[in-house]
Amino acid sequence: MLHLQTFGDLRLIETNGDPVRYPIKGLLMMAHIYAGASQELSRYELAQFLWNDVEADLARLNLRKLLSRIRETDGGRAEMPFDFTATTVRLNTQVVSSDLDIFRAGGSPLERLNAIAELTQRGFIGNIKPATKLIDAWIRAQRDAQALQLRQALLDALPDAQKPGAARTISSAALQILERDPKDEQVRALLHRLSGGSSLNERLPNGDDHARVQVKRSETGETPADIERISPMPLILPRLVLLPPTSKHADAGLALANALIEDVTIELCALRNISIVAPHTAGQIRRDSEKAAVVARHSIAYLLDTRLSEEGLFAQLVYFPTDEIIWANRFAMTPDILPRQRRLIAQQLTMSVARELAENEEERLRFEANPEAYHAYLVGSSLMSKLTLPHIRRARKAFKQSLSHKADFSPSFTGLARTFTSEWLVTAQGNNELLHLAEQNALRAIERDPASAAGHRELGVTKLYLGDVDASVAALHLAEELSPHFADVIYSHADTLVHASRPDDALAKIKKAILLNPIAPDAYLWCAAGASFFLEQYEEAIAYVEAMKDKAPAHRIAAASCAMIGDRKRALFHRQRAESINPVFDVEKWLAIVPFKEHWQKELYREGLLKAGF
Repeated sequence: MLHLQTFGDLRLIETNGDPVRYPIKGLLMMAHIYAGASQELSRYELAQFLWNDVEADLARLNLRKLLSRIRETDGGRAEMPFDFTATTVRLNTQVVSSDLDIFRAGGSPLERLNAIAELTQRGFIGNIKPATKLIDAWIRAQRDAQALQLRQALLDALPDAQKPGAARTISSAALQILERDPKDEQVRALLHRLSGGSSLNERLPNGDDHARVQVKRSETGETPADIERISPMPLILPRLVLLPPTSKHADAGLALANALIEDVTIELCALRNISIVAPHTAGQIRRDSEKAAVVARHSIAYLLDTRLSEEGLFAQLVYFPTDEIIWANRFAMTPDILPRQRRLIAQQLTMSVARELAENEEERLRFEANPEAYHAYLVGSSLMSKLTLPHIRRARKAFKQSLSHKADFSPSFTGLARTFTSEWLVTAQGNNELLHLAEQNALRAIERDPASAAGHRELGVTKLYLGDVDASVAALHLAEELSPHFADVIYSHADTLVHASRPDDALAKIKKAILLNPIAPDAYLWCAAGASFFLEQYEEAIAYVEAMKDKAPAHRIAAASCAMIGDRKRALFHRQRAESINPVFDVEKWLAIVPFKEHWQKELYREGLLKAGF
């Protein structure tokens, strides 16, 4: 007996579980016949199905070659899965079974619902890119039909909703249906009743007014790094995924935290302006090592990332297109209060996420209303992830292109400002013309969008390098007030506090930024290294530099730190690396232009650099 698996990966399996090396087209032919009403199709029908994009004669020739390969593959079998005649191909269902049989199986309504839901959440033929439009249309039609069968199975199981475990099975299936069709109000209402009534609906009586809100996505699944190949796509509802919590220490609290996130997922389904990713898909995304690529492939706009620790459940809401953390909070999760307060915590978390989503909509819609400008802006933002001159200048070109599509697009002015300050830093030549250009663009960004933290952040960074430390601290303090969970703003504020001769405050703030953005960019670690150096915590400074993926910008601070603890060998290594990047670096010239509010900092840095041999 052979088993045809069509959900997840399409493959043929022996009775003992070993895969059969079968031609992909042969598997598609087998699935096509198995799913149909008849177990027999004409050769003409199969040739047209598999090769409808070529001439009829060539399609028939290709089919003959395929059937010949199948005969060779099945040659040693006592019973063949296919019977071939001169005009037809028949599938022997006495030899082949399939997971498709679940749709035809009997059993109680709850058992049937559970079986269909578990099957369909894996996705029908998910591992094959359709070779022709006809195959693609057939796969889509099958998925639509299966979704309808899942929905009918859900309705059939409703009379058994009071049975033990039934609510969880029905809720899971309902979430799966809503993930596919967020506009299914009957299923949404059903889920709402099962959850005991949503506090979210009670507090958002006008939720229906948001039904028009839409967002673009890339159906190609490209990541921001590949944004240059993305073209504008049709508008759809933005998607939110609630990633199940992780914990360094597996304990009973993790299971309760998982249940809590499922509660929040159900609560958020009351919103009409967002599409919620079902928990099964969310779990797969959590386990995937390439989360960013998977999130892009699933066209997800928002992520709620959660982590469980001894301090409680930490949750942060991330806007994926710009990688901005728009909200973060921690919830007490002690064993003695969690069981009785689970519902209350879920409602608090739900309301917080719903509020932040609503507040972020205006900015998101402004972005999405200008797709060409937004597209070029994302190109520039992705390039700024690396602080090298070629990347910086290519990013500047992209931001200028963005402004050519929309002359008042505030985010691109902030991007331009960042390219000029970054070039000033990387070249270390004290070119104040770059800083004045940065200041002009930051002010333009603020003029066009005074409520955005980004423009104030860039103005603060520029004021710092122009030597006006107090103005820099003030601008970044305002930026952080405008966006208190924006990790990049907190990082810039911390960097300014280093130069404001407040390294202890700076280190505390950069640690907060790293907490919000745990896979920290190199710039965060560079800032932490500087703060540690001026606190005379030289080993810690070196450790932060060692954690950087690209250590190029930080070789000077690493060399100075090594020299201060007497490690001449490592100091020499970092000094030589720094000199290879910038052979004309001069200590006194650099110290003359780097702003420090208090003289002691400049003297301490001079001592470290001179000891390192600069």
